[in-house]
Amino acid sequence: MPAPSSPAGGDRCPRCDARFGCAIATGSCWCAEVTLTGEQRSQLAAGYEGCLCPSCLRELASAT
Repeated sequence: MPAPSSPAGGDRCPRCDARFGCAIATGSCWCAEVTLTGEQRSQLAAGYEGCLCPSCLRELASAT
């Protein structure tokens, strides 16, 4: 996933505008547990800037 767009606890999903906290800097962020194909990663990077919330990322990961 792209680097966090704001400090932990202050992120907003660019897809649904939900507030969530990114913890990638700690090495234990939920997004590391979502499996994406290379194609999915490319599509997400092209369509969104920053991190997606857990619900959106999981929904998009399972959509294909």
